[in-house]
Amino acid sequence: MQQDKQILTNSDILEKALSEIENKHFAATEQFLEVHDLVFEDNKPKIERLDTESEDGTAIVYLPIKGEKFFLAIYLDTIPTAKVRCIGTEPYNSVRFVASSENLDLKELSEMTTLKYSTGKNKGDKRGQYGIWNYSSISFEPNQEPDAFEDKLKKLLDYLEQDKHGISNLIEKGDGYIQVAIEFHNANTMLGGPHLNLESIKRLGKLNLAIDFDLYVGGNSFE
Repeated sequence: MQQDKQILTNSDILEKALSEIENKHFAATEQFLEVHDLVFEDNKPKIERLDTESEDGTAIVYLPIKGEKFFLAIYLDTIPTAKVRCIGTEPYNSVRFVASSENLDLKELSEMTTLKYSTGKNKGDKRGQYGIWNYSSISFEPNQEPDAFEDKLKKLLDYLEQDKHGISNLIEKGDGYIQVAIEFHNANTMLGGPHLNLESIKRLGKLNLAIDFDLYVGGNSFE
């Protein structure tokens, strides 16, 4: 089976996904595109990410939506050939470790760990057109691609565990914690929600990490 999977190229998978967008074999595709517009690039729907990490041969094609943060997701089987299995939406998921301080600057925060930070700011930096930040902060978000919350959390913990001592310092001196922001498609009242499995809870406990959730909805309801 592994050999069958390798015969398929990414182009084969993407071609099948784009064919679904054009021909709308699934009612869900037609229903979604009646109330949302895809982002186009070179006269074709833009592909934000092709996810082929699943061990069972499932591929997921993520397409951005004009004016929205969440994604249209096309799920395909790739064994033995590329075939669209179903259509859905994937929430926008941001999963990052953040730390802040009113007394320490960004350089001092960054020097507490060997890990490379994603974003940061200093106390006194401009905040919008008129304001200024009254604290310094640093954040680590190794996976910024479209992905499921559970996968993003796992990848973040994998990253943080590379320097447990440094993360412990940021937790102690910078009130470090994991910050999660999720924006669902406002399709109906059944939004779902993030899942923390036992393994993730154990890993959070070993790092002495708290986790905070901000949940939003966006987009248009189905007609």
